[in-house]
Amino acid sequence: MEKQNMSDNNSPWESFDKSTLLEIIDDFAKNWLAHDGLWFQAMESKYGLEAAIEADIEAWRRFSPIEAKRIMKRHHIPDNGGIPALVKALGLRMYARLNKQQILEETDQRVIFQMNDCRVQSARTRKGMPLFPCKPVGIVEYESFAKAIDPKIKTKTIRCPPDEFNGECYCAWEFTI
Repeated sequence: MEKQNMSDNNSPWESFDKSTLLEIIDDFAKNWLAHDGLWFQAMESKYGLEAAIEADIEAWRRFSPIEAKRIMKRHHIPDNGGIPALVKALGLRMYARLNKQQILEETDQRVIFQMNDCRVQSARTRKGMPLFPCKPVGIVEYESFAKAIDPKIKTKTIRCPPDEFNGECYCAWEFTI
């Protein structure tokens, strides 16, 4: 039997049709999010909620700019591209495949972005659990992501848990230049 190099870029990936590749992307996104959640739960179980949130904040502070820069490179989004670049990049984030998000208002100077359905918060609601108080993490995540796109972008939280769910969106953010 002939050995097969499993890391060969032409392995099974080249044979998948578009529909299958999109399903694989969804699986990757779900796996990434599941790992993130399990990592957080392990931290919380061992060190408590406050320490887990602190570690999560630091992880997102480091991860968000990496994600932004990779999106920019892959999709030829220019550095310092302002609000239009940010809007494009937000739609290409890993969890954009999983969560229902929306742009409410957009100009060259300002955008209102909201997460209408968050897979994490929806799952907690289905299980009868309180919303995860993600605001301190979200502030760092979105601010770091936006600044990696364009350092002139300012980020403001409109709502985010522990704020109560308003029936419309779990979190909303304003980005301005």
